[in-house]
Amino acid sequence: MFSSVTSGVVRGVSSYLMKVEVDVSDGLPGFNMVGFLSGEVREAGDRVKVALKNIGMKMPASKVTINLSPADIKKEGVVVDLPVAVGILAATDQIDDDKLKDTVILGEIGLDGEVKNVKGILPIVSKAREEGYKTVILPVGNAKEGAVIDDMKIVGVSSLQETISYLSCSEEEKDLLIPPTRVDVEEIMRLSEEDLAGVDFADINGQSAVKRAVEIAAAGFHHILIVGPPGSGKSMVAKRFPTIMPPLSLDESIEVSTIYSVAGMLKDNQPLITKRPFMSPHHLISETALTGGGNIPRPGVISLAHRGVLFLDEMPEFPRAKLDLLRQPIEDREIRIARSKGTFTYPADFQLVGALNPCPCGYYPDRNKCKCTPNEIRRYLGHISGPILDRIDICIEAPKVDISELSGGNRALNETSKTIRERVMRARAIQCKRFEGTDIRFNSDMSPADIKKYCKLGLKEQRYLESAFCSLDLSARAYHKVLRVARTIADIDGSQDISELHIIEAISYRMTDGKYWNQKEGD
Repeated sequence: MFSSVTSGVVRGVSSYLMKVEVDVSDGLPGFNMVGFLSGEVREAGDRVKVALKNIGMKMPASKVTINLSPADIKKEGVVVDLPVAVGILAATDQIDDDKLKDTVILGEIGLDGEVKNVKGILPIVSKAREEGYKTVILPVGNAKEGAVIDDMKIVGVSSLQETISYLSCSEEEKDLLIPPTRVDVEEIMRLSEEDLAGVDFADINGQSAVKRAVEIAAAGFHHILIVGPPGSGKSMVAKRFPTIMPPLSLDESIEVSTIYSVAGMLKDNQPLITKRPFMSPHHLISETALTGGGNIPRPGVISLAHRGVLFLDEMPEFPRAKLDLLRQPIEDREIRIARSKGTFTYPADFQLVGALNPCPCGYYPDRNKCKCTPNEIRRYLGHISGPILDRIDICIEAPKVDISELSGGNRALNETSKTIRERVMRARAIQCKRFEGTDIRFNSDMSPADIKKYCKLGLKEQRYLESAFCSLDLSARAYHKVLRVARTIADIDGSQDISELHIIEAISYRMTDGKYWNQKEGD
């Protein structure tokens, strides 16, 4: 007797469907699972046997062989428990095998027959729809997550008994027994957009230059570094950065939610991630936790920040080797991890926001307070390597906030995140129209050839930039960064042309890194 059940497995952040093939034959009683299995998958056999006994179903006194196909890809996770149990019941004619057509089954089983939540439901359901399946039976706790995918019938079950009852009844009775789970994705996105409570740029008094730089960074997707003494509001500004970024589109929301689904970080009442992620790892984080991977590969903090903000507070406290791990993800917008089990690719399209003190004590260049030696300062700032600095378009200094701004500041007069976000979205819309039909999304993506095409300067502006280039001893990379940032500033102002003022402001964002990272001996 033979049966075949379709299930799914996650690999990286993608997924593939697999066949759970069950054969029950005459011979000495035995239970054998094959198909390149991990330890937790191999243990499914014991869980299934005990669960079937405890709910009163017959386990055949025969030779049971289970193959998970394709056999050349390692199976990991616990999603195969439920399909294995259903496959055994179908192979022994306790469930009609025809009821399993066009159906994908997922779930972990407890020893008492309870069907427990599993990770990675979203990418598996998406893959099932792609391959033409119509129904997915999965744990009831994952039902809303699966229902995010259109045109799929999502059946949430709480126990093995409930699964058997559902598969045993007629088509007309199925929807009465377990109504398909549905979610209103548009309503979820709308409610998320209305929920703007919480942190807001209106909470920040003073630091107008920093807020302006952050707005430019958000508008052009420029990575930004904020340098200033302790208590100047660097972290406060960074935590509000996602509030001025455009809201996630539905496609972006599903993309981010897929990563969180694989990581097991979606909540039962939160089938979609609808707000820009904000990840702020501690400097003691391990390299694996930062980049992803592990014995059972999972997304790291870099991927969890996808489509959102990766905030590195006290950036020089991170070991240089860990910071340099960001170089490839920043360039490629994905991170590739090679393991003996294979190569895994995770999305990593994040906006980097770094904050740091200018020296170990935090008060340089105020020599009345700073007692650090030049060598200590250079060694401290040297944790941020040149290649990382080269990937940061904007560097802004956050000075100590004056007491008059703190005590006399009026929140009602400060610009709100909503107001700033509207300007950012207008600038993004200009870029979308400008780069239509190309692979470029933001001004920060422009190559030198693209800059030549989209950042044409007038004679006056060109002469000014050449003069600044020579007097400030700018590198070719810095030259291109200035033009990218100037293009974004012009977009915020609604200007088709880049003016001299735009160039002056863009150059000002190259002065701070030169001040701190180009110190000479004895400075």
